[in-house]
Amino acid sequence: MKKLTARLLALLSLLTLEALVIGSVFLASLLLFFYLTRVVFVAHSLTFDNWAIAQANALRAAWPALTSVVHFVTFFASLPFLAPAGVLLPAALRWRGRKREALELLLAVAGSAILNQLLKMHFQRPRPTTALLAQLGLSFPSGHAMIGMALYGCLAWLLWRHGRHPVWGLLLLLWAVLIGLTRVYLQVHYATDVLAGFAAGLLWLILLRTALRLYWREEQQL
Repeated sequence: MKKLTARLLALLSLLTLEALVIGSVFLASLLLFFYLTRVVFVAHSLTFDNWAIAQANALRAAWPALTSVVHFVTFFASLPFLAPAGVLLPAALRWRGRKREALELLLAVAGSAILNQLLKMHFQRPRPTTALLAQLGLSFPSGHAMIGMALYGCLAWLLWRHGRHPVWGLLLLLWAVLIGLTRVYLQVHYATDVLAGFAAGLLWLILLRTALRLYWREEQQL
């Protein structure tokens, strides 16, 4: 009973403006993800996806040189980048004495990667047949969008938490969004895959952050 009371008090103490904003983002992400699953797997609607592909085709036709830039941007949420970055960035934080931040970043990347594969296996959506790149695996939700949002979202949170100007965090979030958009441009994912990836990445990040915060707070009380 005492433990339950302590946990309830801990939850109430988190009800700040920050918590309300995060809660709103969590709810919006959850509703978006649920809505997208209904659109894709229940209604079987491709209206939005076909529109997004048409826009990508028009953009590529108007600016052919943009494709090389897109390939560069999409690399920053690819496995060859994430594998070393997911280890080296937490290691650098650990070396600087930021043990908790290192653990949070490591779990953000590794956890989102594992969860993404589980979601893909559950939904079993094939990739677009018009892909400009040879890509293995399934399509929903986009791994680049989900893991990228988890990685850069976590970095944005850590920068803001340690007093950096909010613009740096905003730029990291915009970078994650840009990476997701490259997947539609390259037609290796549908737009709904990418939106679902953004939502799932944010959901994982918020759940992870909340769980770690409660755990560390309880640990301090022991």
